Amino acid sequence: MYIETITPQELEKLEYASFPGKIKVIDSVGAEFNRAIAYLRSQKVIGFDTETRPTFTPTQPHYGVALLQLSGQEKAFLFRVKTIGMHRRLCNLLADSRIVKVGAAIHDDIRGLQKLHEFNPAAFVDLQKIVWEWGIRDKSVKKMAAIILGIRISKTQQLSNWEAEKLSDSQCRYAATDAWVCREMYLRLMASPKNPLLETVEPQRG
Repeated sequence: MYIETITPQELEKLEYASFPGKIKVIDSVGAEFNRAIAYLRSQKVIGFDTETRPTFTPTQPHYGVALLQLSGQEKAFLFRVKTIGMHRRLCNLLADSRIVKVGAAIHDDIRGLQKLHEFNPAAFVDLQKIVWEWGIRDKSVKKMAAIILGIRISKTQQLSNWEAEKLSDSQCRYAATDAWVCREMYLRLMASPKNPLLETVEPQRG
């Protein structure tokens, strides 16, 4: 059984964790892109997330999706879709009903990608919509990861420039971790008995 919610004090006591595997940035369509698609197609479950350049003032434009992160167990790929677009093979992957794609608050992520190229999303799982079945009230990725996996993930790169000419190592690690941790949480939940919340209460989102 999982706890319903976690306090900031409890979260602070947990060890930091990040994606332990190989991270590859894909900024062109070629051999590396093809190898990435082949690897992801070999997975039954992949973690999913996107990043968008943040806006800090009302006068700034609203930027489109800059990065699509897809992760297996030992490899994570960061597709710079602002540069390469949503290639047909990427769209086909996200429309493949045989491969489960797991993320959190995925509605806006999918809509952002569809603005680059239309596709019909299939086999997507939104952790925020299912964790109540395991008795979990918290909905942020950071708190869900703490409750389900017992780890703390860093969010320090969240508001960095995802359209930078070169992504930093910290950005790459953050982006890969956000996708990977969703996959790991889903697999852990699938291996755990359900214990649904009995009543509906507005969840904490901090």
